[in-house]
Amino acid sequence: MRISPSTKRILFGVAGALAVLLLLAFGIFQWKRQQLLAYALREIKARVERKYPVVLALGPARFTDLNTVEITGMSVVPTARPADTLLTARRLLASLSVRSLFAGRPVFSDLQIQHARLTAHKTVSADNFGFLLNKKKPADAPRDVSQGRNYGLLINQVLEAGFGNVPGEADFQDFVVRYDSPRHRALLTMPRLKIEDGNIRGRLTASIDSVVNELGIDGHIEAGDYALTARVFGVGGSVQLPYVPRRFGALVSFDTVLVRLTGKDFADDDTGGKLTVRGSLAARNFSLYQPRLGSEEIVVHRGQLDFVATLGRATVALEPGSRVVLNDLVFHPEIAVRLKPKLAVRLRIDSDAAPTTAFFNSLPEGMFDVVAGTQGTGTLAYHLRADVDLARVDSLHLDSSLQPSKNFRLTRFGAEDLGKLNGDFAYTAYNDRGDSLRTFPVGPSNPNFTRYEDVAGYLKSAIMTAEDPRFLTHRGFMEKAFVNAAIQDIKEKRFARGGSTLSMQLVKNVFLNRQKTVGRKAEEMLIVWLIENTRLVSKQRLFEVYLNIIEWGPSKYRWPSGKRGVYGVKEAALFYYGKRPSELNLPESLYLASIIPKPKYYRYSFNSYGSLRSSTRYFFKLIADIMANKGLISQGDRDNLAYSVNLNGPARSYIVTARDTTRTVSPADSSQFESINLIDLLNTAKSSEAPAAPAEGPKQ
Repeated sequence: MRISPSTKRILFGVAGALAVLLLLAFGIFQWKRQQLLAYALREIKARVERKYPVVLALGPARFTDLNTVEITGMSVVPTARPADTLLTARRLLASLSVRSLFAGRPVFSDLQIQHARLTAHKTVSADNFGFLLNKKKPADAPRDVSQGRNYGLLINQVLEAGFGNVPGEADFQDFVVRYDSPRHRALLTMPRLKIEDGNIRGRLTASIDSVVNELGIDGHIEAGDYALTARVFGVGGSVQLPYVPRRFGALVSFDTVLVRLTGKDFADDDTGGKLTVRGSLAARNFSLYQPRLGSEEIVVHRGQLDFVATLGRATVALEPGSRVVLNDLVFHPEIAVRLKPKLAVRLRIDSDAAPTTAFFNSLPEGMFDVVAGTQGTGTLAYHLRADVDLARVDSLHLDSSLQPSKNFRLTRFGAEDLGKLNGDFAYTAYNDRGDSLRTFPVGPSNPNFTRYEDVAGYLKSAIMTAEDPRFLTHRGFMEKAFVNAAIQDIKEKRFARGGSTLSMQLVKNVFLNRQKTVGRKAEEMLIVWLIENTRLVSKQRLFEVYLNIIEWGPSKYRWPSGKRGVYGVKEAALFYYGKRPSELNLPESLYLASIIPKPKYYRYSFNSYGSLRSSTRYFFKLIADIMANKGLISQGDRDNLAYSVNLNGPARSYIVTARDTTRTVSPADSSQFESINLIDLLNTAKSSEAPAAPAEGPKQ
């Protein structure tokens, strides 16, 4: 069929008219769409500025295709002082549903922010970001600091601000976050951070207080449910936590940490509100170094905390339902901390029964090196109850126990053979710096070794009475003495006392270093428990070894044979009295017992006239009275006790300014005895009457 020229002209005319109409319609659409876009952005600006005290400035906006909007430039400036710019972005891209735009309810998605800068400042008196936490306080309301900060309210504000401002879809490219305050400085550089369907993925470099980490992040967020799962890992190395070195003098690092937040509840009350959060923290190759905890890094290869935590005004607590996994060990902690008006802590920790070998394999590396690798049968479970209130320190309560199953038995020792105490072994004495001073055998191969039976009964009884009255009956610990020592340590904010039994002193000297750290004390207690509760070594043998290794005089003294120091009961009897250990009388034994805590200060037991000082004479009286009451000495021994000693050995020449070291103090002088607390006496440093002297060698 042929189309005539006139028909063609008509068809072309209609097509042209349609094209013009379409172009006109498209132009109107474009104009209207741009007009609606401008209106939508004005509404967004107004909405933001109604919600927050800021000025939101948006640059030119246009459609780059059917539903993609480009905004060239954006800034957020707080209206309050200081009016520092909080956020800028060079370019924003977003998908905009045309249907929603024309319906008057614009829906943006797939937000892309390029070259963004978030800059937060804080001074002593102001900041440019506090409005995000919705802080609303009457201008004239006084600040009550007596009850402490409400951590529940603070964390709840942070969570709501964080989750409330997370976009559903976002792609941050070249995003830099900077924070400056008088005490801290942080810089986060993110080449890219993407949120898609709640999934988060990104890389960043974090420099916080001079600690720099290369991090990777991936996870998922449900903002409406306050739910988050995020894995943070080091890129090319481990991650070191900032702030901790400055605040706590510690180094904390990990390879990977998994953070889960499953929800929160905030309840208003008369204290300002209480927050409950639920979730978990899991870390791989977690490392902690703090000199007070140990001399080496403490490493946990697999650790996890499942928490139900409550936070309120000056209170933080781990509630029932919380769980700690330490390698293969599972603990159930309940911890309540009150910070104001004075610190108070309540601990309840129970572990699941763990197979013995798994128990020892799960202990943190760098903290239990001596027993690491120990194997056995049966199970072990740990229980702790502790309460301390710094407003009433003397009320401290501590109950710690390790409970074995009936078939518990050790089949193999770890790095050290704890059974070596039963035989001839080499002992090395160290000073507080860790320098070895002298090594000698403990056993018949050493001519200076003294058997238990060859030590005067007076000395054995005096030492047990003064150092460890229940040595023959306890299982390694004197709970009351340990608690009293802990109370004194808390009061003086240092390791003032050890509260150690003879077993603990022996283990410390034979198996461990001299550092006063929490880690060393924990391992010391575990070794003592193993030795005492498995009856690995008899009480008599423990005391025999103790008598043969403890330091009893100046480390600088050189014997004719060339050896230095005074170690063991045979050298002590010879150094002070020129006698054998079996020949010691009651006053001589009491004096040797009195200087065990600080043997290098023995010469300060004497005054400038060579007489025993009142504190030492009181020690004689106190210990002799206890010994007489227990039937360890006769009443005649007690009544005829002389408050003096005759130094007939090399020690005589070390008594500075002494005129007559054989001067006897009459019983009438006992009225000058100063009152001393027994626990103070057992853990004392040198007498307050003594002049200062430099520390030498290891302490007992």
